[in-house]
Amino acid sequence: MQDILEKASHIKLVIFDVDGVLTDGSLYVDANGRELKVFHSRDGHGMKMLQNSGVDIAVITARTSEAVVHRMTSLNIKHIYQGQQDKLAAFNALLDKIGLGPHQVAYVGDDVIDLPVMLRVGLAIAVQDAHMLVKKHAHWQTPNPGGRGAARDVCELVMEAQGTLEGQLGRYLGLGVS
Repeated sequence: MQDILEKASHIKLVIFDVDGVLTDGSLYVDANGRELKVFHSRDGHGMKMLQNSGVDIAVITARTSEAVVHRMTSLNIKHIYQGQQDKLAAFNALLDKIGLGPHQVAYVGDDVIDLPVMLRVGLAIAVQDAHMLVKKHAHWQTPNPGGRGAARDVCELVMEAQGTLEGQLGRYLGLGVS
């Protein structure tokens, strides 16, 4: 675990896949073809705390959904890459845009489409219920499944490694932010 915390201590950007990571992977489509997604509120709050601690967040997803835009906007996430069948191209464009190296990035995925990016980042993370090949190539696996607390696990890991978790949680105990 010490190796994982060391990797996490250098992270400046966490990139999340959406379907299967920020959601449980289920696709809800109504009779009119509108897609609905279910996000976990604790994941969202973890993402807010991570941003408050100085770590940026992005999403790269192969699908396109207005629900993703609404949810990410509500979380103040500016880097939203949808419709990205080639996630590596989106990853490279994002790094060029914000000026980070791959070693400063964590990527959270669940399926084989995430592997090209996961193989290049400083901290590759698989959600608990990820495809076995994704788990094999991940540095760390979340205790919780996608859409059910996995994003919160990631956020708290990075904050713990960077010494900001106690301060972020302390805000709710009246202890202030360190």
